[in-house]
Amino acid sequence: MSIIYLLLSVSVVVAVGFFIAFIVSVKKGQYDDVYTPSVRMLFEDELVEIQDSSITNSEKSN
Repeated sequence: MSIIYLLLSVSVVVAVGFFIAFIVSVKKGQYDDVYTPSVRMLFEDELVEIQDSSITNSEKSN
């Protein structure tokens, strides 16, 4: 029965360690997206054209 308590406590310590490592990596910017902004500027004109055409279509229906 004591081995269950030992394994449970070790697993909680490991889980807390991984959680702390995750929080530290998020705060240091490990998961920041650096790729999307560079690609977004390439397709920005297409998005503006789509929005302009939808506005034009809604104006024509009025």
